[in-house]
Amino acid sequence: MTVRIVTDSACDLRGGEVAELGIEIVPLSIRFGDDEYTDREELSVEEFYRLLDESDALPETAAPSPGQFAAAFQRQLDAGASSIICINLSSAISATMQSAKTAAAELEADIRVLDSVSLTSGLGTIVLSAARMAADGASAEEIVDTAQSMSKRTHVFGALDTLENLKKGGRIGGAQALVGTMLSIKPILDLSTGEVQEAGKQRTRKKSLTWMRDNLASFGEIENLAIMHGEAPDVDDFIALLAEVTDVENVRIDKIGAVIGAHGGPRVVGYSFQVPA
Repeated sequence: MTVRIVTDSACDLRGGEVAELGIEIVPLSIRFGDDEYTDREELSVEEFYRLLDESDALPETAAPSPGQFAAAFQRQLDAGASSIICINLSSAISATMQSAKTAAAELEADIRVLDSVSLTSGLGTIVLSAARMAADGASAEEIVDTAQSMSKRTHVFGALDTLENLKKGGRIGGAQALVGTMLSIKPILDLSTGEVQEAGKQRTRKKSLTWMRDNLASFGEIENLAIMHGEAPDVDDFIALLAEVTDVENVRIDKIGAVIGAHGGPRVVGYSFQVPA
């Protein structure tokens, strides 16, 4: 039995571990005005933030087509996969999972499509755990059970420098109350349910980062802490703050890619983790 893992580019995973574990990442697309780019393939994370800074148009994102997922699934089947587990961006904020389910239904194979109920490093951590289990020979059932358990225990928080992208992108969800005062606050979002919820609001960037530190400490024991940021110039200061309340020595640090960065905007910082089972 060979289980392979597929995900989408909202996972914000990059580097050698993705290739070593055989994770296939299906890209979303990003549009700036009339120009459309395939995430990762035609637009790197560095190029995305450069365009975000230079463009008057706010970026828009679009889910992969079912055909893109079908092609990814077929590649894994042709490579010898007996089962495929596809773990996707929260269905509450994207049609990505629906495209994957449509593609899976068209193929006569054991393809299981899971809603991570998460995004960025929260999704990435679940995907990495699933891929490591697959590499160690775990069954599809064991991997699905673990991924679903992790999803329920995953928390994701982000401190935005601006609410403008989220508001104009229509993904503001339960943070709607922040809009009236968005020019005078630094919003903090709780994305742990897979939707955007208000977690707090501070008057300065420094206070918002301190709030993030104290919030992390309030959870007590945690697992798989990962830090993410959207080219934030003060990310080292953020990490130093978190080091006051938890071990950051071996923490994964990811850049937030175009899919989530399009809505979070520049200079966002955040983290994800799981509470113990």
